[in-house]
Parts: sequence; structure tokens; C-alpha cells
Amino acid sequence: MKRGKYVLIIILIFVFLFLAAVFSFIYLEFGRPPAVKARSYLEIKLSGEIQEQAPRDFISSMLGQAPSLSLHDIWINIKKAKVDDRVKILVLRLGYIQCGWAKVNEIRESILDFRKSGKKVYAYIDESVEFDKQYYLATACDRIILHPMGVFIINGIGGYVPFFKKSLDKLGIEAEIEHVEEYKTAYNMFTEEGFTPAHKRMMKSLYGDLYSHYIKVLAEAREKSEEEIKALIDHGFFQGERALEAGLVDDLLYEDEFEDLLREKEKKLNKITHGQYSKIEPSSLGLNKGKKIALIYGMGAIHTGEGFYQSMGSSTTARWIRKARKDKSIAAVVFRVDSPGGSAVASDVIWREVALAKKEKPFVVSMSDVAGSGGYWISMSAHKIVAQPQTLTGSIGVISGKFNLVKLYEKLGITSEKLTFGKRADLFSTYKKLTREERDFLKKEILWVYDKFLTKVAEGRNLSKEEVDKIARGRVWTGSQAKEQGLVDELGGLSRALELAKELAGIPIDEEVRLVVMPKKISFFDTFFGRRLAEINLGLDPRLEKMLSAFMLLNKEKILAIMPFWFAPE
Repeated sequence: MKRGKYVLIIILIFVFLFLAAVFSFIYLEFGRPPAVKARSYLEIKLSGEIQEQAPRDFISSMLGQAPSLSLHDIWINIKKAKVDDRVKILVLRLGYIQCGWAKVNEIRESILDFRKSGKKVYAYIDESVEFDKQYYLATACDRIILHPMGVFIINGIGGYVPFFKKSLDKLGIEAEIEHVEEYKTAYNMFTEEGFTPAHKRMMKSLYGDLYSHYIKVLAEAREKSEEEIKALIDHGFFQGERALEAGLVDDLLYEDEFEDLLREKEKKLNKITHGQYSKIEPSSLGLNKGKKIALIYGMGAIHTGEGFYQSMGSSTTARWIRKARKDKSIAAVVFRVDSPGGSAVASDVIWREVALAKKEKPFVVSMSDVAGSGGYWISMSAHKIVAQPQTLTGSIGVISGKFNLVKLYEKLGITSEKLTFGKRADLFSTYKKLTREERDFLKKEILWVYDKFLTKVAEGRNLSKEEVDKIARGRVWTGSQAKEQGLVDELGGLSRALELAKELAGIPIDEEVRLVVMPKKISFFDTFFGRRLAEINLGLDPRLEKMLSAFMLLNKEKILAIMPFWFAPE
């Protein structure tokens, strides 16, 4: 009897949570937009994960987790606030940002553009933890304010690259990987105990270029020499007054003093939050009208079939591009890519749709944090490719192989007997080790794929195959380096990509266009099955979770055009 009572209570709790989620969803999606009062300031809290597109994740909110921020929403809100006479000031509340440097630069460019309106931007920091990305963003603002007791940390760019070969050896797992060529290091974490010479050369080049750009921007923004900035970074830690004395921040203010500072500028100010302002339609401010341009988002690892949140299914993405191509009312397409690659076949499915769309209307790629390997494959045929200086791209190479679990099975006492029909029926079996002949066979197959990759890059970028091979070989480049090598056309963000799309479509640069965004919204279904199932949070170090996803991806897609998982410079 008591057990039945407890079961009923649990059921009622779940029903209550479900209804609360439904009502939250209805309110978020269909609630009336707020009235923006005259003399308002827009406050955006930049903390936690930032995705290209993110759902209004009421499930995370109910569980007490911070939902992901949408870069698209941040970008649109800053554009709106720039032309909205009711919004006088932009306030950024900066916390620990989880995204790559290219996304941070995208927001930074939006802030600089906002300041052209003559309106002020203030960055407020309570305390910094690994604050280099946040500080890079803050230096775009008119004033940087730190809490008087705040610990301010800027200590440079770098980190550790883990290698798991010894751990796998102890478990009885062997990664048998063939790759093209020496810079294709996506699975080196499983096959090596440390850097190979090519791997180390590439990593030093990437980190060095990111650091050089970081130093240059900070020096210009804070009116210091690059040597002075390097010395401050080498010192690393500054508390309160020391940060002010060093010229890293402009004010030390408590929360109430900061609010007084805002009021002094405009007598009386009303706050509107990022979430509230997101409900204001751009068209109400004279934006997002006129001729149509499709803005298609391609996010996450590339795989065959339908895609979910933070994964790029070839069928789904190809369908969106095809829809934009066939819609005669759409003047141009901007394809926003944020992907480390994945399946070579899935990448080629998307590439084909890009090539077909390019024949009928202007097609521009805008690269975010990562657009390498398969992410570059789907980009290379565009009329124009735009990347941020910090974008990680290139990685033109191919990988294939399997995980051999023979010794693990022996340790567990698992035995097997072979029963196959066909010479290579057990090629990818975990119950056997690859023979030398089988490894040679795999290498030959991926060399064929690599040759196709080179050919298509050469055609898309108007280069010879020999020129492409010299800058390919699996090597990852920053956006700045990629531009020098001819892999991208311009440095910039989404706004610049839209300008190029308008230019190619014969639309005046200063004329507004209507964005047809795909996907229009990330549904509850996509969120649940994409994030909750495809990327289940196991409570592990994020790098270990990525390692597990690498296992699963290689098991599903046998030939991959994918980047290393460990490029996350802090």
C-alpha cells in the first residue's frame, strides 16, 4: 500500500514537471513581447556555453542548469539595439565563456559596430577565471569595470593535449588507424604517447598565431605596446586596485555604484534583459525586410541521415540548401559552418547541394569557431568563404580504421569463433587485428578519397592539385593563415558574409534584407534527442566525453574527414 502511494507521488511530480515545462515553453514562444521604455539599457549576460543556435531550453532551466546562449540571438539583439532609439547603453555582464575564439571575435565585432551609433558599451566583471577570452571581448567596450575585490586573471593561451595510448594498452584496446597525411592527427590521441614532429609543428603554429593576434588587439585597445601586454600576461594575476593601476580596467565599482554610473549618463534608465529583448521583432525597428537571403546553419559533427541539435545530418542540411536553391524569392545563400567534419560521404552529399546552389544564386560561407576537414569539404565550392582570424579550418585529409579489442576480450574471458563469407567480411571487426595487407588496403582506399578531396578543393579555390596538396596533408590552419594560403577569401564574421552575399546578388550594401533562417527554430524534439541522447552528459571531463564520441563516430562512419578534438586554446 505504501509502495503504491510513493509511486503515485512520483507520478504526480513528473506530471507537475511536465506541465511546468509545457507552460514555460508556451510562455517563451508565444508570450507577448515586452514594452521597451524610453531611456533603457540592454543587459546581456555572457557566461557559459555559446552555440551558433541554441534552443530556449526550459529543461535545463528546470534542472537548475544554465541554458546555452545563442550567438545568432546575441548578434541580432546588438544589431537591433544599435538602431533602437529607446536603447541608450549596452551592458555586458561577463563571466566564464565556453566557446572558441572565433565566436568571441564575432561578438567583439558586433560591439564595435554598435559603438558606431555613438552609444556607450560597458563591461562589468565580478571576478575572472581563465579570463583571456572575456577580456579580449571586454576590450571592445568603452569602459571596463571590475568589482573592487575582483581577482582579474589573464594568463595567455595554451593548454595540454592528452594522449590515451598507454591507458588503452592497459585496457587491452588498440587503435588501428590509417591517415592521410602526416598532419592528420585526429586520432593521434589513441595511437601516440606524445606529439609527432608534424603534430607539434602544427600546434605551435596555431597557438602562436592565436596568441599573436590576441596581443596585437589588446595592445591597440588599451593603448599599450605589445611588450607591455606580454609582461602583464606573464604576471597573470591582478586583484582590484592592481588591475586598475596596470591599466587593464577603467573603474573599480560595486554593483550599486555601477548602477549610479549608468544613471548619471541618462538620468533615469530602465533595464531590459537579453531574453526580453529577443522577443522584439527586428522588423519593428526597420530591420529584416526587403529581398530575402537564406541563412543556413550547419553545426556539429557531420554524419549521414537526419541531423539533431549540434549535429549536422547530411539529409537535413542538403534539404535546407536545396530548398533555398529552388525558392526563387531567395536572392542569395549564406551558409554558417561550425563543424570539425565527420563522414566523408555525408560531407560530399552536402558539397553536391552547395555546388548545385552555386550555379543558380550567390553562395557565401561564413566560418565560425571550426570549419575543418569535412567542415571545409562542405565549404570549398562557395563563391566566397569568410572566416574569423581565429577560425580553425583546412585539415584537408582523410582517416579510417578501427579499435581492436582482442586483448580486452581476453582479459574479460570473452571468446569468439570466426564465421565469414567474403574475404573482407571481418575487416572492421573488433575481434581481430588488421593484417599488413588489410592496412595497405585501407590506406589505398583513403588515398583515393584524399585525391577526390584535393581535386574538389582545387576546382573550388582555382588552384592546382599540387598547390592544394602542399597546404593540405591534414594540416589545420587559423583563419588568418588560411587566407594567406588561399583557402578562404576574407577575414570577418557573419555581417561581412551578408555584405558579400548582397554584393554578389546586386543588392546595395546599405539596403536591408530579410533573413530566412534554417532551421527557423530548434525544436524540443531536436533538443531532447540531440543533446540529451546524442551528447549525453556523463559528468566526465569534456575531453573524455569527446574521446567516447570519437570511438562511436569511427564505429558508425568508416571513412572520416574530421579534425582533432583537442583544439580548444584557453
